[in-house]
Amino acid sequence: MILVNRGREITAVNRMAREIVGVGEVGRDLALTMRHPRVLAAVEAVLTGESTVSEEITLAAPTPRTFTLHAARLAGAGAAHSQAAAAAVLVLRDETRAKRAEQTRADFVANASHELRSPLSALIGFIETLLGPASDDAHARERFLGLMRAEAMRMARLVDDLMSLSRVEINEHVPPKDAVAIGAILQSVADTLSVRAEDKGMTIALDADANLPFVLGDGDQLTQVFHNLVDNAVKYARTGTVVRLVAKRTERGAGGGQGVSVAVIDAGDGIAAIHLPRLTERFYRADAGRSRRLGGTGLGLAIVKHIVNRHRGTLSIESKRGVGTTFTVVLPAAPSVGSTSQ
Repeated sequence: MILVNRGREITAVNRMAREIVGVGEVGRDLALTMRHPRVLAAVEAVLTGESTVSEEITLAAPTPRTFTLHAARLAGAGAAHSQAAAAAVLVLRDETRAKRAEQTRADFVANASHELRSPLSALIGFIETLLGPASDDAHARERFLGLMRAEAMRMARLVDDLMSLSRVEINEHVPPKDAVAIGAILQSVADTLSVRAEDKGMTIALDADANLPFVLGDGDQLTQVFHNLVDNAVKYARTGTVVRLVAKRTERGAGGGQGVSVAVIDAGDGIAAIHLPRLTERFYRADAGRSRRLGGTGLGLAIVKHIVNRHRGTLSIESKRGVGTTFTVVLPAAPSVGSTSQ
């Protein structure tokens, strides 16, 4: 809720307006805080005669949020009303979660129907073969059942990733506020995936600065981020190489304060530069055939991107053909919590 006078100066705001919309300085012109033309037009309308105005608006920073705006002229705020007294009230109702849920449902149906069509078609074909020509062929039955199991597992992974992505997108506008020991998360991920790496003759090496600061985050989601990135490195890097996790303190730049940078570095074939800008799009694959053979759903990096966005962090990707790829995540440090090397 925001109150403004006839000169469009802010006279009062509530706590949610300060925390979510960023309006906080009483006495300042509303246009200097909220540079949204439809907000300012609604205020102007009620100050010049309209009793109420309702609009749906989207505010872009720090992440897009959708609001229903209700602007109303206060009783007694006529021409003789004091210039300094509150003359209009703005009430913004946050509709972001509902809008995201609506869009997520639509995206889920479109993406799921497209991606599930291929394995479903394969399953139908195998079943028809087993019910027909191969009904008495024990060797063919065993082979087809193995293929059917692989396709069913692929569908299960796809549904799991779609549901995970949907949950992340719905809550992306709400930043986490817990202090999390990032070093412990990285160690857990390295330990969990070390067996898979050993099966390929690879190793996972963790190199973390001593006394890393805590980060603001959701521990489960950050575990998912680095599990996805390290798992991809193990999948696509060359046999016998090392996957490196390098964690260190960093400056976030542009007044962003202290942060923690975590780089996942592999020694794989690398990714052509033309693919890098689109890698975090859902279902985008630089090498679709190889990705499917290795069990990829095309959603892992999209999940990473949205979780990092929720944490108000950044994700960057560098790659060189024949050398390898580096995924770097920078997260904001938690204030006044201490540090940990664990």
